[in-house]
Amino acid sequence: MDKTGKDISGKGSSKGKWDAGRIPDLSGRTAVVTGANSGIGLAAAAELARAGAHVVFAVRDLERGRAAAAKVSGSTEVRRLDLADLASVREFAEGWDGSLDLLINNAGVMMLPERRTRDGFEMQFGTNHLGHFALTNLLLPHITDRVVTVSSGAHRMGDGVIHFENLNLDGIYSPQRAYSQSKLANLLFTLELQRRLTESGSPVRSLAAHPGWAATNLQSHTANPVTRVLMAVGNKVVAQDDKGGALPTLFAATQDLPGASFVGPSGPMEMRGAPTLVGRSPAASDVAAAERLWEASEGLTGAVFPLVSAAR
Repeated sequence: MDKTGKDISGKGSSKGKWDAGRIPDLSGRTAVVTGANSGIGLAAAAELARAGAHVVFAVRDLERGRAAAAKVSGSTEVRRLDLADLASVREFAEGWDGSLDLLINNAGVMMLPERRTRDGFEMQFGTNHLGHFALTNLLLPHITDRVVTVSSGAHRMGDGVIHFENLNLDGIYSPQRAYSQSKLANLLFTLELQRRLTESGSPVRSLAAHPGWAATNLQSHTANPVTRVLMAVGNKVVAQDDKGGALPTLFAATQDLPGASFVGPSGPMEMRGAPTLVGRSPAASDVAAAERLWEASEGLTGAVFPLVSAAR
């Protein structure tokens, strides 16, 4: 429960565990979901549309995005967005007109071989963090309700720190280290975004979620073939499906939660189960690191926080 005594566990009392059937009516609201063409992004987009929202599928491949949107009941549209290309991010944001209730920063890549984005950033950090960082700041003047950024329990793994002096991990790259750094960056971004929103007097909230272990195609792109085999086994034995993996995102997107909340599965080791508020590593709660990451990200992307502080 929160400080007011409200049940925010996702489990409820007499009504059982929270599921997508409890999403409130979202008629008249607009949501952008990055990476909505597959996995938990598609599952989340489908449930938001079912609840009445107009959902924009922000995807790199328009053909795949249109095929995915065609399977969804409700109001949808598809727009191109390549998070590994800041020019594409800017083009998407510049093409936005009108209000935007909900931005879900869902798209991501996982444990890839070493490679770079179009702008020269390490691919996982550049896509998972910097692309969403720029997108959020560029769209923020339009956002009316909240930003939900999808992180991972893997933020606790790797080195457990942001390599500020070597964000591209030159000479020390490993797929796991890079993925963990990007997911830690997602949480620090969520934290600092909420601080800045609060300081500016904005009612917009910044929250994070993680899916636990969800069986999607994300694991099939990992660099190590042994890891791919182990993850395929885990997908069958441990994981929940993509609909279950989308529940923390949907909970964060639609329930009355405090800013900077982190939502994940309630089951053992946060692998699966009904969504609830979960903890994060000390490194993910480091306000000084969050501010430093923000400043570094502004310098790398050229995207800055657009709201004026209410104290000025």
